[in-house]
Amino acid sequence: MTDPFAVPARPVLPTLPRIAATILPVALATAVGSLSTGSNIEGWYTTIQKPSFNPPNWAFPVAWTILYTMIAVSLWRLLGARPVAGPTGRAWWLALAAFLMQLVLNAAWTPVFFAAHAIGAGLVVSLAMLVMIFWTIRLSWRFDRLAAWLLVPYAAWVSFATLLNAAIWQLN
Repeated sequence: MTDPFAVPARPVLPTLPRIAATILPVALATAVGSLSTGSNIEGWYTTIQKPSFNPPNWAFPVAWTILYTMIAVSLWRLLGARPVAGPTGRAWWLALAAFLMQLVLNAAWTPVFFAAHAIGAGLVVSLAMLVMIFWTIRLSWRFDRLAAWLLVPYAAWVSFATLLNAAIWQLN
């Protein structure tokens, strides 16, 4: 009888496909965000009202570089923690789906907020992303606690960003 909570001694994916499966989705989210901010940081974003707790513009790329690195490491670990068999395997797929969904929402926020200038819709996306990050942490915890912990600073930053988005929406 096999242990339904058994984690394989080696990752399910070989090293190179696992690296690609880790880096490509995170790099894609990063690229979408970067392309969507473009001239909007020095243009549109400077013209809207912001709360007193708005960080300086240089803080965002620094924070996101650190966070995207932690997100990629978390995904790397989660991909390496797939159970061998049993009902736990379905739960792992759910954790992976939640992870990818929060990353899709992450990629969607910047075009909505910066490119479309849709502050209210950006708030909705940010709230949905925050819910998915917390759900991803909860689901990942079962398979790799470090993978889950690596997402906690991300959840904290997105919580702050959601508050900032709400304040900007209220002021504008």
